[in-house]
Amino acid sequence: MTTALRRLRNYIDGEFRDAADGRTTEVVNPATGEAYATAPLSAAADVDAAMAAAEAAFPAWRDLIPAERQKVLLKIADRFEERAEELIAAESENCGKPVALVRSEEIPPMVDQIRFFAGAARMLEGRSAGEYMEGFTSIIRREPVGVCAQVAPWNYPMMMAVWKFAPALAAGNTVVIKPSDTTPASTVLIADIIGSVLDELGHSRGVFNVLCGDRETGRLMVEHKVPAMASITGSVRAGMQVAESASKDLKRVHLELGGKAPVVVFEDTDIAKAVEDISVAGYFNAGQDCTAATRVLVQESIHDEFVAALAKAASETKTGAVDDEDVLYGPLNNANQLKQVKGFIERLPAHAKIEAGGEQVGEKGYFFAPTVVSGLKQDDEIVQHEVFGPVITVQSFSDEKQAVEWANGVEYALASSVWTKDHARAMRMSKTLDFGCVWINTHIPLVAEMPHGGFKKSGYGKDLSAYGFDDYTRIKHVMTSLDG
Repeated sequence: MTTALRRLRNYIDGEFRDAADGRTTEVVNPATGEAYATAPLSAAADVDAAMAAAEAAFPAWRDLIPAERQKVLLKIADRFEERAEELIAAESENCGKPVALVRSEEIPPMVDQIRFFAGAARMLEGRSAGEYMEGFTSIIRREPVGVCAQVAPWNYPMMMAVWKFAPALAAGNTVVIKPSDTTPASTVLIADIIGSVLDELGHSRGVFNVLCGDRETGRLMVEHKVPAMASITGSVRAGMQVAESASKDLKRVHLELGGKAPVVVFEDTDIAKAVEDISVAGYFNAGQDCTAATRVLVQESIHDEFVAALAKAASETKTGAVDDEDVLYGPLNNANQLKQVKGFIERLPAHAKIEAGGEQVGEKGYFFAPTVVSGLKQDDEIVQHEVFGPVITVQSFSDEKQAVEWANGVEYALASSVWTKDHARAMRMSKTLDFGCVWINTHIPLVAEMPHGGFKKSGYGKDLSAYGFDDYTRIKHVMTSLDG
């Protein structure tokens, strides 16, 4: 007997709706490779409806005093905690993620991030007012930009939704957000949570809307005449397409794209500690993280010892079922991603050596073994391009100059780390590494108060922090004559 698939729906103006034309797409649990739900495949009519709802809700939401928007966001954070087990279950099914890790590593920071932006709602500051021309006073108004079209990725669909809606709503914008077509379940649940809070506190539920769909849905959202801003977390290709589409009517664009983080390990490093931390930062979430520690550069004097230790750590790292509390990560998100990761391994040059892993794991689902590849050169495909899987590459460098050259020698510039006991060297490296974040003797911690975002083909704009909040505002100069 065939099990009936769960039916996910769009959330528009406070109502759960099917796509106007009735089209759907199947949603697959990557831990099993089997469909568990259907979701709307939204088209132009659905985008029109969601944008109209957000546009109608914007004036009242914009005009609320910040304390009222803060109250809404704090209530949303409370509701996330109250319904945490539902969110965990949805995200685990969405992504095949281990339940214990979603509970410990995703729910607490998401709640904290919403509360941070609740506080930011009351910090809409401008620079000082004053007289800069005799007889006139100038003031600065910081205002919301308007309706925001947001596209979230499949690697952290729930958390990335928070990174987008929380600053946007805090600043007084309204939102239409699209989750990835492979991971819509948790975002639909978030719509239910936010809608109930808006309803309880007497605000229009059109403030927050969710559209399920594919790349075409996202394109229609970005090209729509209503949004003043388009925000996407995704691939470089997708970011370029969004920037091009948004340029046609000069929408503001916020892009958080790919990464290829260098992890520079000098000979004075505590190898055991570095390997322990780097392996976790490289394999967590199956390496499906733009900041993952997957491109290691090791000083040649400790290269062999480091590689042996890293290969041993990989062999002891476990992937597997969502209810196994001993696993570090679950499956790759979808069949295409599994194919991509396999392709990188299959195309390795003859001089490369697989030190650990390198193969699919299990008979069902999209699991891939923790992998270490050594013997690589700077221009190798796997060094230059984002694998987005549980694969750590290792290169050997001779000195600090070469380490910087190779670290910066990719098209991405999101995150990096330096491992050394030499404070002066750490400071020099933090200056010369061309990345939006430089960690020293650690890799991957994030806090709500500090910005996340990169340079070059990693995009522009910041998530988290006051800088991320500022991205969802605009500046207006008001000048008045003192003559009355």
